[in-house]
Amino acid sequence: MQEKKIPYKIYLEESEMPDSWYNLRADMKNKPAPLINPGTGKPLTAEELSPIFCEELVAQELDDTTPFIKIPDEILSFYRMYRPSPLVRAYCLEKKLQTPAKIYYKFEGNNTSGSHKLNSAIAQAYYAQKQGLKGVTTETGAGQWGTALSMACSYFDLDLKVFMVKVSYEQKPFRREVMRTYGASVVPSPSETTEIGKKILAEHPGTTGSLGCAISEAVEVATKNPGYRYVLGSVLNQVLLHQSVIGLETKAALDKYGIKPDVIIGCAGGGSNLGGLIAPFMGEKLKGTADYRIVAVEPASCPSFTRGTFAYDFCDTGMICPLAKMYTLGSSFIPSANHAGGLRFHGMSTILSQLYHDGYMEAVSVEQTSVFEAAEQFARIEGILPAPESSHAIRVAIDEALKCKETGEEKTIVFGLTGTGYFDLVAYEQYNDGVMTDTIPTDEDIAASIAKLPKVE
Repeated sequence: MQEKKIPYKIYLEESEMPDSWYNLRADMKNKPAPLINPGTGKPLTAEELSPIFCEELVAQELDDTTPFIKIPDEILSFYRMYRPSPLVRAYCLEKKLQTPAKIYYKFEGNNTSGSHKLNSAIAQAYYAQKQGLKGVTTETGAGQWGTALSMACSYFDLDLKVFMVKVSYEQKPFRREVMRTYGASVVPSPSETTEIGKKILAEHPGTTGSLGCAISEAVEVATKNPGYRYVLGSVLNQVLLHQSVIGLETKAALDKYGIKPDVIIGCAGGGSNLGGLIAPFMGEKLKGTADYRIVAVEPASCPSFTRGTFAYDFCDTGMICPLAKMYTLGSSFIPSANHAGGLRFHGMSTILSQLYHDGYMEAVSVEQTSVFEAAEQFARIEGILPAPESSHAIRVAIDEALKCKETGEEKTIVFGLTGTGYFDLVAYEQYNDGVMTDTIPTDEDIAASIAKLPKVE
């Protein structure tokens, strides 16, 4: 039987788009540990979460039994503006590497936010508007989430207050201006506008901030202002649920041509992209109907999986959020000012943490200069300037393809290209000028932060 010719870009028809999100937790034998109230030491209830999150999102956050959750028509209509996104066969990269491997990437950068973040942003904004809220607050690292949420809030006429990690606020002024163009207010974090921000600045003068700091400030503002709720772009169960459209589309596109991947690779910071990409594949792996090698790639400067501890920890630096059982470097850990701002979180999704702990996936950490070397190589060959976050997956995908060149194995590699890097040109400038450095935390740095983990019975 003659092999079916695979096009450069595999597009699904609108009618082939998923109409439901896939809740991976429903198929996990070992469910993620529940969020814990730091005051009582007991699992958080819907009533306790409702002052922080929208009611419908609370229900999604706590649901670990419903395998498929219908996507509301209003969200599907918005998705159709930029979805389905293409699954691209990297023929040019394969040829340049002279590898027998077949390389595919799911490209999520074909919207104004430049990333996959819009998949969850529009869902969270929809539920906030449906609840009759005035607005929402959030944090953002590289700015992709803040940009996506500003678009979504503008669409649903919601006010948005964004706390942007200070190093990214300074490195990515144009991303900040896109947020403001869509009507959001943007504050560098930590800031003097919140009690938590003032406390962090007093304890860490001159800090470049972290996602943990920004989360604390956003939660404080949401809980102190009636008519507001907090929304988060990664880590939470609800976010991985919404992002499952990435993996569902990827699998449908591969199935269309009878392709079964051997290796699936995604960058990992909090887990939204990786969790979304691998969802249906991991579901098959959990049910024993198929097997895949799944690889999480994180920065060596913030190595939650590869050097962290699986334990309950605060999700924020200010220690006002719930406790989550995850791979963590400690909530007081503030990573170096690397350019992959979206991966600068001290912990990891509870879903991914449990799967990693149970041996269903593996993780590697890569250094910043190596990541940008891969990013420029990809840009020159495939014609897309990738985001620094996405480039972590590119680095490992190239490495895997080169291994195939050495062994002669014809493996099929799939990775997530989460977004574009056109707002990250300061980072590319530093790499091109040869002044980019690799900062890796010492064992002592991590141990000092881990020592401050909360005691949970």
